[in-house]
Amino acid sequence: MTMRVWVTGFLFVGIAAAAESSSSAVTYHKDILPILQKNCQSCHRPGQVAPMSFLSYEGTRPWAKAMKVAVATKKMPPWFADPQFGHFANDRSLKQSDIDTIAKWADSGAPEGNAKDAPPSVKWPANGWTIEPDLIVNGPETAVPAHPKNNVIEWSYVIVPSGITQDTWITSMEIRPSEPSITHHICVFFKPHTDDVKYNEPVWADRERDDNGSAVPSAAGVNGRGIPKSITEGSNGIEGCYVPGQLTQDYRVHGAAKLVKAGSDIVFQIHYTPNGKDLVDRPRLGFTIAKAPPQRVYVSLGMSAPSDAKNFAIPPNTGNWESPTAEATFTQDVELVWMFPHMHVRGKEMTYRLVYPDGKTETVLSVPRYDFNWQLGYDLAKPVKVPKGTRLVVTAHYDNSVNNKFNPDPNRTVYYGDMTWEEMMYPFFSVVVDAGVDARKIIKIDRGKQSDGA
Repeated sequence: MTMRVWVTGFLFVGIAAAAESSSSAVTYHKDILPILQKNCQSCHRPGQVAPMSFLSYEGTRPWAKAMKVAVATKKMPPWFADPQFGHFANDRSLKQSDIDTIAKWADSGAPEGNAKDAPPSVKWPANGWTIEPDLIVNGPETAVPAHPKNNVIEWSYVIVPSGITQDTWITSMEIRPSEPSITHHICVFFKPHTDDVKYNEPVWADRERDDNGSAVPSAAGVNGRGIPKSITEGSNGIEGCYVPGQLTQDYRVHGAAKLVKAGSDIVFQIHYTPNGKDLVDRPRLGFTIAKAPPQRVYVSLGMSAPSDAKNFAIPPNTGNWESPTAEATFTQDVELVWMFPHMHVRGKEMTYRLVYPDGKTETVLSVPRYDFNWQLGYDLAKPVKVPKGTRLVVTAHYDNSVNNKFNPDPNRTVYYGDMTWEEMMYPFFSVVVDAGVDARKIIKIDRGKQSDGA
């Protein structure tokens, strides 16, 4: 009798332990899928940049161990802002508890679990879009040869009709190249139509280049014949860009929009990097459209460090070269909402600071691990109110040493230029202002510390 009670008790304890173990097990549907939906599926789905889809257990399971390594080393999801400065609405970095959950799931054999535990599927836009575009404009078709001279294809500017026949307020924009593997960047301008416009005819600047494809530096900065001013004349400057890691800007979160006037043309600034294959890129530009004029306007801005060879020359075998600053003064009260550091493969760090009229200084973004392969925009969770007279000061550092695994040649002096093996220091940023404010008079660039390079 005693033995029977003992055995029965043992069985009850075993069953309870098994039930507890089962309920605490980490499974795909219950624990992993919510993390993927929030932090990963925006890229890991068909039509996006990631090479594998995480929309289903079947698609995710083979990558469990690789996922564990990627999140433990913080290689994925890509996010480079220092958490000490600013809070960002698009922060995709994982909490340590999420990292631990993914590691535990991978170590336990990546079980699927019960599909009834899964959250509802995210309804992603069709055809690979991040937004649901109300209007799509086809960009210029560009043939990119496999092996051009010195592997160089100069930036081109191509004008296409917008097809917009009445003043239109757009609330988000997305630029989608058809061949992202060769696309260094695509930026767009909106300009008034003129009768002399020539559609779909590329215009580019002739640069004198050495045998390695680097532009021969000049005292004035980036050399060669410039782009005619008529190409972008009448525009407010660059309105948005595609680069690796950045293809969409959404103004809806700030209750703002941008105006595209009736009959406007769209200028595509395009830059391709050949990859050994003959390819043709056919970019598309998508917009969402406001149903009524907004009270607030979203304005995209940018500035550059000096581009002349005297001020911008990164010495060989230098691991932490400091660029001249890029500076501007706000001439209107604005709200700072978005920042986007841009450098090339030797870029190491960029920091945005506001210097207020009373002398107070605030760091609003620090990116200590810049990565050219993942050029991210940082969308502030709470806009920063910037009073008139405030200065924006941006600093940057570069690694032109052997320690930089992306460095094509640490033994060269590196100058400012368009190609990835040259360098840039161009901080973009966006502000929101009241409707009626002239977008061209929001900032005053410090011309002693800025060039017209883009």
